[in-house]
Amino acid sequence: MHRSTRARGAPPGGPGGGAPAKLREHIGAAARDERAAALDAWLKGMFPAHLPGVSLVAVGGLGRRDCAPYSDLDLVLLHNGAAGIDRIAASLWYPIWDARLGLDHSVRTLPEALSVAHDDVKVSLGLLDARHVAGDAGLSAELVAAASDQWRRTAVRLLPQLKELTTARWASHGELAFLLEGDLKEAAGGLRDVTILRAIGRAGVADTMRPAVRAANLRVLDTRDALHLAVGRRVDRLVAQERAAVAELLDLDDGDALLRRVAGDARTIAHALDDAWRAADRLRGRRRGLPAGSPARRPVARDVVEQDGELVLARTAIGPVPDPSLSLRLAAAAATVQLPIARATSEWLASFCPPLPNPWPPPARAALVSLLGSGPGLLPTWETCDRYGLTDAWLPEWARLRSLPQHHPIHRYTLDRHLVQAAYEATAYAREVERPDLLLIGAFLHDVGKGRPGDHSVVGAPIAAEIATRIGLPPADVATIEKLVRLHLLLPDVATRRDLSDPKTISSVAEAVGDAGTLDLLHALARADSRATGPAAWSDWKGRLMAELVSRVRTRLDTGELPEPPAPDPELLEGGLPAVHLDGDRIAVAAADRRGLLGQVAACLAMHRLDVVAANTVTVDQRAIVEFLTQPRYGTPYDPVALAADLRRVAAGDVSVTQRVRARAMSARGGTASPRVVWQRGAATDAAILELRAADSAGLLYRVATALDEAGADVRAARISTLGGDVVDAFYLVGSWADEAERDRVGAAVLAAV
Repeated sequence: MHRSTRARGAPPGGPGGGAPAKLREHIGAAARDERAAALDAWLKGMFPAHLPGVSLVAVGGLGRRDCAPYSDLDLVLLHNGAAGIDRIAASLWYPIWDARLGLDHSVRTLPEALSVAHDDVKVSLGLLDARHVAGDAGLSAELVAAASDQWRRTAVRLLPQLKELTTARWASHGELAFLLEGDLKEAAGGLRDVTILRAIGRAGVADTMRPAVRAANLRVLDTRDALHLAVGRRVDRLVAQERAAVAELLDLDDGDALLRRVAGDARTIAHALDDAWRAADRLRGRRRGLPAGSPARRPVARDVVEQDGELVLARTAIGPVPDPSLSLRLAAAAATVQLPIARATSEWLASFCPPLPNPWPPPARAALVSLLGSGPGLLPTWETCDRYGLTDAWLPEWARLRSLPQHHPIHRYTLDRHLVQAAYEATAYAREVERPDLLLIGAFLHDVGKGRPGDHSVVGAPIAAEIATRIGLPPADVATIEKLVRLHLLLPDVATRRDLSDPKTISSVAEAVGDAGTLDLLHALARADSRATGPAAWSDWKGRLMAELVSRVRTRLDTGELPEPPAPDPELLEGGLPAVHLDGDRIAVAAADRRGLLGQVAACLAMHRLDVVAANTVTVDQRAIVEFLTQPRYGTPYDPVALAADLRRVAAGDVSVTQRVRARAMSARGGTASPRVVWQRGAATDAAILELRAADSAGLLYRVATALDEAGADVRAARISTLGGDVVDAFYLVGSWADEAERDRVGAAVLAAV
């Protein structure tokens, strides 16, 4: 059920509550204009009558008549020095605040307003939307005309400042087209950028508000209307939990359809602004007195020249039958030299470049590898090519991948951007592998199976092989690409979920990988994939675990021998009890052997705000040693003196240390989805693996370890893998666990603890 959306005290024209059909009446250009008219009438009714030389001017959304259901009001009280202006202002602002409306206000004379706008580009842009609401219409008209004239005269000087502010905003809010939870106003390609496009157009720099941009702007405005109505307050970030309601209000099939529409519109807006910035740069160059006449043309690559800061085709390239690899070669050149492709050139290639043959000729394949390995130039160049449909001509599969949402919370980007980002991240590891070309192609194709039923690694492998064959790779390289895609999750999954000291773990990975060259490719791909996914998918501890796994598997592949597992610290084996060793993120405790030690130490670590990412236990001559790999929960280092003291008390059997943590942990239950227990028998040398897949929550390791102990299960090792708000925790339980009834009993105990 939708929440009521009428704020208490709201003026006429505000949204009303009700069912989606009723709420839809408040979405669209007509509804926004109606809200603006109602607000105008309300403000006019409050404005004192017969006040010459004083006027109320709307800027922002109200000035443009683009009022969202819960927009703030941006108002300027303009005057010519009239007496009592503070009293007049108070009579206006206080009723607005009483109505619980957001208000951005200023009180200025005409010269003051123009003076501030002369040096502050934000104010200057705001005044371009100025519209008379009440009072002296002549005074308002003077401001509107003077602000517009001043902008035309000062825009070339102010645009660099505006571009700097815009770039900083983009860095903070990201790109709306590729974000799963983007800000409709502030992200690149959002409504704030449309305001800038209007301003650049008003300055006469370029034709910025083309029909496609205007249509995209209207759809994003509609989306913001629906978002306000769904949430019941002003909000511009389209978060996951609101997508379904917003999609319903917009008559879209589902949240994925909504994200794809927003992504397409954001791309249109962002691309138009890129073109506008380049036009502004060219204008500033001419103003600085650069030579007049035809712009110089500089050869950049075969069939590609630079002209006026953009790449265009050489005249000889435009023949009766253009080279099918021309668009790819131009894209590779653009990404390498980090220059944009001219709009007219992109349009010509989209219309006249012939399709690539199957298989591709060597120049096209080489150009693709150069493009994927170009580094910082890859992302903007790929986006330009995608905008004009060139990518669909190269890879027909791209249409299905474009703007496809990835719903797991660790993913920051849509699928298409994630794939391009992974190729970009892979360039950092190109010198670590024998075949950097296969690394780049594998990174670019590793998730092509997503969006189809089944395990995306298995589903995507034959798709990637088909693409690799079409690209023209030889059969051996096609087989490598297929293997990289099928196994791209092997190393991170094993490193974070399996005991790396277990010989069976190392043997199984070595058998799956096959050779050291493939191992290096998979290691580089796993790191690139993690970094392209988002901050939650990568950490230093994950990197160390993968490096340790790769080192052990390499020993097996190179020598055929299994590396010896690391021995416990001799001091823990021979010193007095209890013993505690702290070494950064590695924490070890030795105590007299007893049940429950793993869970009790885990509770103590939780009390000191340390998250456990791996745990090993071993018993030698009635001496239990538990070793943990940890990371600070909030990034704050632990107090080693206090932690060591508490650990010694716990190891000595003092349960009072963790009493409060245990009480809080037992009351914590995470998530709404049902947890699962999965048994992996035969995957360990002397144990069965119980995998718990559940929502993360405080004290989870303590609760599960305690439940296993009470059920009589002996935990040899544990791996704790957190992915966003979920965990996949693996517990090595000593024994064969062949009895299904026993497995069910222990699994039920674990689920009850979760």
